[in-house]
Amino acid sequence: MRDVVTIAIDAMGGDHGPSVTVPASLQAIKDDARLRLILVGLEDELKSEFAKLGAAPSERLSIHHASQQVSMCELPSVAMRSKKDSSMRVAINLVKKGEAQACVSAGNTGALMATARFVLKMLPGIDRPAIIASMPTTKGHTHVLDLGANVDSSAENLFEFAVMGSVLVSAVDGIANPSVALLNIGEEEIKGNEQVKGASLLLAESDLNYIGYIEGDGIFKGEANVVVCDGFVGNVSLKTTEGVAKMMGYYLKDAFNKNILTKIAALIAMPVINAFRHKFDPGRYNGASFVGLRGIVVKSHGGADVPSYNNAIHEAIKEVDMDVPMRISEQLEAILSRRQAK
Repeated sequence: MRDVVTIAIDAMGGDHGPSVTVPASLQAIKDDARLRLILVGLEDELKSEFAKLGAAPSERLSIHHASQQVSMCELPSVAMRSKKDSSMRVAINLVKKGEAQACVSAGNTGALMATARFVLKMLPGIDRPAIIASMPTTKGHTHVLDLGANVDSSAENLFEFAVMGSVLVSAVDGIANPSVALLNIGEEEIKGNEQVKGASLLLAESDLNYIGYIEGDGIFKGEANVVVCDGFVGNVSLKTTEGVAKMMGYYLKDAFNKNILTKIAALIAMPVINAFRHKFDPGRYNGASFVGLRGIVVKSHGGADVPSYNNAIHEAIKEVDMDVPMRISEQLEAILSRRQAK
């Protein structure tokens, strides 16, 4: 663990901006005495939010003024070209300059990825970055990537995603040799497109703990610690999962509100209902990582509340402590060296 962890917060990003980022940051520095946070954004708005909370900037929670902000619907190209002093860009620049060890943002995903890739650059040997996040399973949780950074990926890209996912899970979950699977339309070797089949061959020849193909339901059975797919499939899977969870919540609420007897039953079952909500609360898993970059960038859900945003900050802390980018670079270099030696 590091003696001091410094993280740049895109304080204006997301649906709620400072009304979430400031209180979440105040809570985060209470949770970890090593933590230093730099809130990047419109100074007057941030100071106003501090005042509402009866707090003030400090050595551990400082303000870095940025005159612009990126909207949630802004095109990445526009944000890159015309928002060079946005809270998002400035926060990432602080990582580039070494003034912060990670950046956390709830802002526009496309703009965040494009800006992070432009400013921080890719790790040696990595062609494309990927988005990885944890998802609940019957055995705890698993990590899935890519969740939307790349809608079309080659076999080599999928192999790189597997390496990055394995390293991150090993670092943040403490699993020495995490199991890795490819998401496919079947478990048989003949199933899948050419990219998936090619990636399977590369993984089978690697030192990763590759266990083969799994189908969509295998994600939630916890059949693998890391599940690899291209960004198109991953994003559809993620959104489908969120939709199913909301539908289940809707029908559960509807069933308990039908009449007086079902409402009484709901009161009796409240401990079970609350446990169910807690298990599937997206906020518990908030904090998707952009892996493959020469720096740590964690993406919070745009609509995150204070506890959820706090979770994203703590995800960044874990990655800083374990120096995930360096681990990814070293692992990939070792794998490529062994491949060339054969």
